[in-house]
Amino acid sequence: VQLQASGGGLVQAGGYLTLSCAGSGRTFSSYTMGWFRQAPGKEREFVGTISYSGRFTYYTDSVKGRFTISTDNAKNTAYLRMNSLKPEDTAVYYCAQYNKGYYYTASGNADEYDYWGQGTQVTVSS
Repeated sequence: VQLQASGGGLVQAGGYLTLSCAGSGRTFSSYTMGWFRQAPGKEREFVGTISYSGRFTYYTDSVKGRFTISTDNAKNTAYLRMNSLKPEDTAVYYCAQYNKGYYYTASGNADEYDYWGQGTQVTVSS
């Protein structure tokens, strides 16, 4: 299984970015996808999840209303649309696939995700 995250970059505060996470190696549409981030010198932080069907999403409070997770299962790709970006959103963003198929979770426990993308850097300037 491989997850390839892309789309990061440098953006001004108030701007937007859309990250992509392309998957291969197992049936993408059968697994909950999660997004996490890690800022310099900080612990990895949970951002949100989307169910394998794409119908259900969950977001941590700090991004709720600004970030949107979606999937295109035909393309085996998950997305993280980030609006109204703030300097505190600066981090390396990771996508991850949950370790159980056909199971939706809002879990932010990184240990429960068994495959991870390599991370993509998002930098928000003030």
